[in-house]
Amino acid sequence: MRIIFTGFATFGYRSITALADSGHEIVLVCTQPPIDDPYYAGMDEDVAAFARERDIPVVETKRLDGAAADAIRAAEADLMVVTNWTSVIAEDVYAAPRLGTLNIHDSLLPKYAGFGAPNWALINDEPEVGVTGHLMAEGFDTGPVVAQRATRVTDSDDALTLTNRCLDLVGPVLQDSLDFLDAGKAPTPQDPEQWTYFHRRRPADCGIDFSLGARAVFNLVRASCDPFFNAWAYLGEQLIYLTDVEISPMRFGGTPGRVVTDGEHIVVVAGPAAHTGREYGVQINRIRLADGTDIDNPGRVIRPGMYLRLTPGR
Repeated sequence: MRIIFTGFATFGYRSITALADSGHEIVLVCTQPPIDDPYYAGMDEDVAAFARERDIPVVETKRLDGAAADAIRAAEADLMVVTNWTSVIAEDVYAAPRLGTLNIHDSLLPKYAGFGAPNWALINDEPEVGVTGHLMAEGFDTGPVVAQRATRVTDSDDALTLTNRCLDLVGPVLQDSLDFLDAGKAPTPQDPEQWTYFHRRRPADCGIDFSLGARAVFNLVRASCDPFFNAWAYLGEQLIYLTDVEISPMRFGGTPGRVVTDGEHIVVVAGPAAHTGREYGVQINRIRLADGTDIDNPGRVIRPGMYLRLTPGR
């Protein structure tokens, strides 16, 4: 097939490299110019450079309109493959290729359309994450499913391990999708009742609310690991980041956010029923100061009797 590729950064790079190995012809690449956004820190592999090394025509654009849309319509392609594109694509553009447009998305659709799916899924304690190939339709990640692969989530995972495992699934899902379309099979419509959309994560989304419980805090911290925005709280007036926590084997009563000790570790009281003494605490193993200093002995900074809150103040 004659295929147009649209995408950028590491998810796009994994897709175009798999597409190049698939035996199909890439006739045009649309990608974004270099982006200065911490959201893509460590995941900014260069799609344009890969295409130019293979003498594939490249259009660098932030939106598929104007000259980019004209180039897509003029390419006489059988299919467009999209991976990691952040702006809306008009119907006359995604429908221009003979078979339409295949989107490779980093979630198990119809759940977790939008952005940051592995991070949000981890926050929500999902048992698995994955990658979906679907044909593009109106709206974000709404079209019928062509192929899908999943990977299990364990308590030893964090957002980086899950993102890397999803990246490893991009190539296989793309190949499954191409084989499916080559065979002329009919894709499966998504159930709109199951569809959920998530926005991109920013620092404001990473504040720790200890009243939600130890499991929720544990999930938020590991969903906010490097290179993503870290989970944070205020210790009095001081902003600190929690980079390694676990659920304490002991139950603690009191007010969520109150710092206590189990005799060896710094622990924070947590949970909606913390006043009953039936909730597990959050054991803090490592913190990061606002200046970037990592501290493996949190007791140097956090002491029993203090409070960790979402807002500054004592």
